[in-house]
Amino acid sequence: MDLTFTPIELVLLIGGLSLASIIAGIVAGLLGVGGGIVIVPVLFWVFTFTSFPEELAMHMAVATSLATIITTSVASMRAHHKKGAVDFDLLRRWAPALAIGALAGGLAARYFDAAVLTGVFGIVGLAVAINLATPRNLVIGEHLPRSPVQVAIATVIGFVSSLMGIGGGTLGVPTLAAFSYPIHRAVGTASAFGIVIAIPAVLGFIVSGWDAPGRPPLSLGYVSLVATAIILPFTTYFAPFGARLAHALEPVWVKRAFSIFLAITAVKMLHSSLT
Repeated sequence: MDLTFTPIELVLLIGGLSLASIIAGIVAGLLGVGGGIVIVPVLFWVFTFTSFPEELAMHMAVATSLATIITTSVASMRAHHKKGAVDFDLLRRWAPALAIGALAGGLAARYFDAAVLTGVFGIVGLAVAINLATPRNLVIGEHLPRSPVQVAIATVIGFVSSLMGIGGGTLGVPTLAAFSYPIHRAVGTASAFGIVIAIPAVLGFIVSGWDAPGRPPLSLGYVSLVATAIILPFTTYFAPFGARLAHALEPVWVKRAFSIFLAITAVKMLHSSLT
């Protein structure tokens, strides 16, 4: 597939991705929602702008976002670990189920058309926006449920996160908080979920998109190596900055502002899935 751009288009594309990557890195560390919640819609609209085939735009946005989450999560997790906010015991218990769910999502992606992936992102994104805007977290219990239920929860988080192109924080933080898990520890531990989810999910998207027709040059399955190279330096650099802010600030107003942005984005993605 031959994609050519004018100099102005290149500046807009690189500038747009760079700005989105900075915001994504800060958001990933600050709120624990995962930078993919910003990167996926931006990539989707960029790919649409560059005349990607409709059936490829969302798949490549999701897969490329997951590829960037690998290093972003490492940087964010290290910053939270320095603050003692990563529960490695919980991470070890949840990691196998998270990874299995994520791999299943990546492999299954080829059987879903773009409208399904866009719709999943829109619906879950809207739910996350509502959760962020709510003054108090929904509380289901005073402690985490028994092991079999935790395995089921982790598998679902891995599967849905994979299909959305996001790290584990977006679903992991509100889930842990719902069981009265300390919020800073939830954000720190969920930052590590992204590593466990992103690696198998990316492998799944590479395999499922290996023979997909119409992919642009320098693509590995559904992963755009060019977009990954642009995004990674910014998200990796700014994720620790966001993590430090998370421990220095009470990000109530940041959460509310981001929830408005996310709600608008989710509605637009839902509209795209229905048209």
